[in-house]
Amino acid sequence: MLKAIRRLAAFCLCIGLCWGLMIPASSEAASSKPDDLSVLKRQAEAFTDTKARLPELARLVSDQDWTFTRNLIHGPMQEVGREMLFINKSLDRAERKNADKLARSLKDALAGLDEAARLQDAGQMQKAYSSLAASFDAYSDVIPAEALS
Repeated sequence: MLKAIRRLAAFCLCIGLCWGLMIPASSEAASSKPDDLSVLKRQAEAFTDTKARLPELARLVSDQDWTFTRNLIHGPMQEVGREMLFINKSLDRAERKNADKLARSLKDALAGLDEAARLQDAGQMQKAYSSLAASFDAYSDVIPAEALS
């Protein structure tokens, strides 16, 4: 009988310890949510600022301004990959896979535009810009609505 009581007491102690360890973790996760949201908003804002520079990039592409096209890509638009990485980290696993694919597509389009400008190939530059603009639009749909508000 004493052995059964010891087993029951040990089991209750294990349940109590597990419960005690889970409660602080869940309250910490709930308290870090506003911080995560502020980081997400900041990254989404930086992404939309970069997207807002697309008309300027379009003008440079149509003017066949090779140097300033590359300067814009390597300057203000350079951080878009890091911004998408932070945004993707905040998404669910199911959404993250698609977002990673779209981010990779956008970075490839940006690299294609840079390469076309380096080679001074106007036709390839137009195609790469079209692909880049489409990639920006597609990735914009992935960003959570609360990050854009």
